[in-house]
Amino acid sequence: MSGDSPMASPLRSKNENGENNEHTSPQQLVLDVAPLNCVPYVGPTNPNDKSVSPEENTDDTETIGPAMIFLPSETTSEDLDSIVACTKHGVALTGAAATGTMGPIIGLVDIGVLEDSYYFRVSLPGVSPDKKDFSCDIESDGKVLIKGLTTTGEKLVVKNSQVFHMLTQNLCPSGHFTVSFELPGPVDPEKVTSCLANGLLEAVVKKR
Repeated sequence: MSGDSPMASPLRSKNENGENNEHTSPQQLVLDVAPLNCVPYVGPTNPNDKSVSPEENTDDTETIGPAMIFLPSETTSEDLDSIVACTKHGVALTGAAATGTMGPIIGLVDIGVLEDSYYFRVSLPGVSPDKKDFSCDIESDGKVLIKGLTTTGEKLVVKNSQVFHMLTQNLCPSGHFTVSFELPGPVDPEKVTSCLANGLLEAVVKKR
């Protein structure tokens, strides 16, 4: 055929103002719709955003920031779903994703430096202070090795001749452990002052 097929050429039509409109296909309908972005998006609020949407209550409320909730060990999936629904923008972690994030953690270390000494503190919740169960060895090159025994995480706790069945076990499980780290430089192991109390080991050791 010498002429182009009507399907191959754009279809031209005139609107009420006499202007030409082009359509790539005669079968394609022209839809007169509002832009998709005409509806405002209301998403999760940003903690750093001070603006208030019209739907929000303008009354002053106290902001406490992120929070962590400890659940009983036998929490059902229905209970968890209900709690997560109440938090609205909260996040729930279970199983392996929650390992190491719930409760105090053994072995967290802070180290401080002074002109003539080092200071360190180690988180040791539930650790027995008995000398036969606990030791902290400091070598001259600055290596620190802590060995101990945790007494928490048990299912039954006996206090004052009363036996308590624990609903949660978020503290570290019972058993032996070690914590090792290095101070920034060499030290004098004979010049150490240390104290283990309230789940925290604090020590000051002189530099060499």
